[in-house]
Amino acid sequence: MNDTLKTINNRVSLRGYDKKDISKEDLDAILEAAMRAPTAGNQMLYSIIVVKDEKTKKILSKTCDNQAFIATAPVILLFLADHQRWFDYYELNGVGEYCEEHGLLFEAPQESDLLLAIEDAMCAAENAVIAAESLNIGSCYIGDIVENYEIHKELFDLPDWAFPIGMLCLGYYRPEQPRVIKERFDREYIVFEEKYRHLNAEDYSKMFASREKIYREDNQYKAKNFAQMFYARKTGAVFSKEMARSVRVAMKKWDGRILNKRKIHD
Repeated sequence: MNDTLKTINNRVSLRGYDKKDISKEDLDAILEAAMRAPTAGNQMLYSIIVVKDEKTKKILSKTCDNQAFIATAPVILLFLADHQRWFDYYELNGVGEYCEEHGLLFEAPQESDLLLAIEDAMCAAENAVIAAESLNIGSCYIGDIVENYEIHKELFDLPDWAFPIGMLCLGYYRPEQPRVIKERFDREYIVFEEKYRHLNAEDYSKMFASREKIYREDNQYKAKNFAQMFYARKTGAVFSKEMARSVRVAMKKWDGRILNKRKIHD
């Protein structure tokens, strides 16, 4: 196994960090690695906001599902799915007028554009994760950044077409930090050849066998099995409902409306 594969396989989600600051050299290396990620049409449809301010981190520790450890991370990287930059560029270069002259529709970014930008942003984020790990800097993805859209939009002065899709907490591993490598589902249930394979009851029984061991009859959700308990804790939880609401609000801007060449920012 080469060094890259060792780095990937040794990585864990880190929620407790050494107190020292991340050096400028290491942070620069992480950001440069992020920017070398695959990107659709070399457009780089993402932006990265580096967060070090203690007040901002404390706010994020509350708005992102009340996870206190977020405030202790020396650095947070916020990844935005960003089409705003390209449309500002279009405005500066008369794309609206060009479309009028040539019978083209000048359309705002729409759902498909958002999905493409999300792909770009998450490719960059994972590059950052691997680069950080190679420097003994641990990370933890925070998907809850998609909650509380209005608060985060104001906090980071976000334009309509820059959506916060992922956040990374970064910090050095503590000396002799124990690493608990979590078990993943077996490959046969995740990787298929040529076409999708629908799993059957026996497959699911084997797939979830180890995870079902953590089920307890006296669970707080009054669930009768692991599936019910997990749904109540995650998919059906209050934070998940807020996440859905928040995304619906943000999506209203990604509507593909026809743009007046003089009112791109309206």
